[in-house]
Amino acid sequence: MEWMTLAGTGLGALVGVGSTLLADRARWRRDSAGQARQERKDIYVACLTSFRQAHEAMRAVATGDQQREAAALDAAVREAFRASGCNEARETALICVPPALAAAVEDAHLSLRELRDVLAAGHPLASADYKEARRAHTRTVAAAREAMRHDLDRQV
Repeated sequence: MEWMTLAGTGLGALVGVGSTLLADRARWRRDSAGQARQERKDIYVACLTSFRQAHEAMRAVATGDQQREAAALDAAVREAFRASGCNEARETALICVPPALAAAVEDAHLSLRELRDVLAAGHPLASADYKEARRAHTRTVAAAREAMRHDLDRQV
């Protein structure tokens, strides 16, 4: 009869330890998924923010000194683009995002580069070339943002 008590106690201990391990594993998975989601969100925000800052910096340079020579304007716009950190943010995003989202990030970056080229060529903000490049950039950024939201929502 003493062995039944001992077996019951051992079985109870095994069930207790097993359920604790399962609960800890579930908590760890939930915490890991939440942390990964937050990291992706931070990367997405940094990427989109750097794209916006690059655009604003290039616009400021392009509208600043109207008497600037073409070569100086080109160099200044390109330097504003480089200094914005958008290339680094893009690379970070491309490493960390799912493959389906990488195309959207790349499209947004390419449209920003096209906008850079239009501004560097000296096209004023009222020109059709600038307006078309800006519309294209707005569309690609909106598509990337939507893809990012979708990625963050599906991981919940």
